Amino acid sequence: MTLSLPDLVLLIVIAGVCGAIGKAIAGGARGGLIVSIALGFIGALLGPWVARSLRLPEGFAVTIDRHPFPILWAIIGAALFVAVIHLFSRRR
Repeated sequence: MTLSLPDLVLLIVIAGVCGAIGKAIAGGARGGLIVSIALGFIGALLGPWVARSLRLPEGFAVTIDRHPFPILWAIIGAALFVAVIHLFSRRR
């Protein structure tokens, strides 16, 4: 996978927005921009996997340099990931 610098920056910005939305849906998580970007990419991996497992449609995706980025499933995947992290990291 080869991306130009502007395409890579655009992909990182989209992942950051998706991660921030997913983080907000799941009740927030500690961290800032880097955490949101990481959550966006984790959601982009986790979300489509869940969708394929449940035989759900792809949903809304943005194509960047012939590489699709699943916006809807990245948000859902990031929210699921944050929810699971919250579930296992509750302090007593």
